[in-house]
Amino acid sequence: MTTPLPIKGQGVFVFNHSAATSSPCVLLFLNAEKSNGLRVEITGTNVLVCEVASLKPLADPENKAGLSTHAGAYYWFSLDSQNQRLYAGVGEARLETAIYSYKFPVSGRTAYENTKQFLESLAAVYYEADAVQPIRVIKDPITAAIPLVVKGTEELTMEHIASAAYMPLANLPPINQKLYNCIAGPKFTLNTPDFPDFAQAIEHSIKTPGLWCHNKLQDKSREFNPDKPDLSETYLRITLGQNNGESPGIPYVMEIWPVGHYSPIHSHANASAIIRVLAGEINVSLYPFLCAEKDGVAPFGNATFKEGEIAWITPTLNQTHKLQNLEKNTYTCITIQCYMYTEKDARHYDYFDYLDADGAKQPYEPDSDMDYLDFKQLIKNEWSVAAVAAAAAVKAQAPRPSWRCC
Repeated sequence: MTTPLPIKGQGVFVFNHSAATSSPCVLLFLNAEKSNGLRVEITGTNVLVCEVASLKPLADPENKAGLSTHAGAYYWFSLDSQNQRLYAGVGEARLETAIYSYKFPVSGRTAYENTKQFLESLAAVYYEADAVQPIRVIKDPITAAIPLVVKGTEELTMEHIASAAYMPLANLPPINQKLYNCIAGPKFTLNTPDFPDFAQAIEHSIKTPGLWCHNKLQDKSREFNPDKPDLSETYLRITLGQNNGESPGIPYVMEIWPVGHYSPIHSHANASAIIRVLAGEINVSLYPFLCAEKDGVAPFGNATFKEGEIAWITPTLNQTHKLQNLEKNTYTCITIQCYMYTEKDARHYDYFDYLDADGAKQPYEPDSDMDYLDFKQLIKNEWSVAAVAAAAAVKAQAPRPSWRCC
């Protein structure tokens, strides 16, 4: 089988390796004449790359991994003629998941040009159909770690671009830009003039037995593991607007994460998303793929997002993760999550897949605990009652006036 490269000499080939065969996975990146190229062999223990014509090995002495034994694993190989680098990895195609790296040696301008000419001659990847199933070809090669926090044009500096510290909004796909522009404005805040204590009132509702947030969290303790209830594995989903068929569930969801609470490891139905922290901070562990096994796979990255920061998800990146409001924190974290399928998505899988307590993959239908406007009014009512009670308590404790006759 053959898959052409969109641009000769560069791109990322993402693929599955058939579990039905225990043989190594072999890819050939060849020129149009098929006279030269790269032979990539991924075994159970390493990645072996060589030039086809000369059989010259392109070895990575740090490479100690190859085909994964974990369920759900998939693979990628990156070809970069401009920087003259090769990478191979497992899971999401990104530098953080690479298991093999090779930089062509530079011994002068002539050697550089010869290598560039060789790499830019590579036009297609060849493979055995019974062993390799292509998933996608990405036009741009893997070059650097991917920033997780988004910044718009008005926030970016020259230093930000030079250091790749942030993801420029303009570099995200149009769907992500659309979602960002809906929730990134200065007036898109939790505390508003009509309810300046909203965040504090939510905290009060969580901590007070009998109030709505406290009771709802108790009710949800079996949501992800019916036979193994876990109060900490709960969060509240307050939805904004209606489900218009363009996202898994209602596209705008305010999520409420009490201290110590977390989500199961889950993926996002290949949807795009933008996440803004409205209050507190949330910790995110990123995984290369969703592994339906008891012990699973280790995360490749971990990041904490603070109030005001905005993160992102695309169908190919940041899809599988676990969210947690760490025990060390003092306050509830509140986020706004915005989801949308890409225009090419014809499947519309309306579930988030997650791993239960036994490591089995389960579908979760993104539901709503309450509509936002109803929730805000409910919390406002609870807060008013609490304010009246507090005032009464203060009045009861006030010293009585002393009277005496003149």
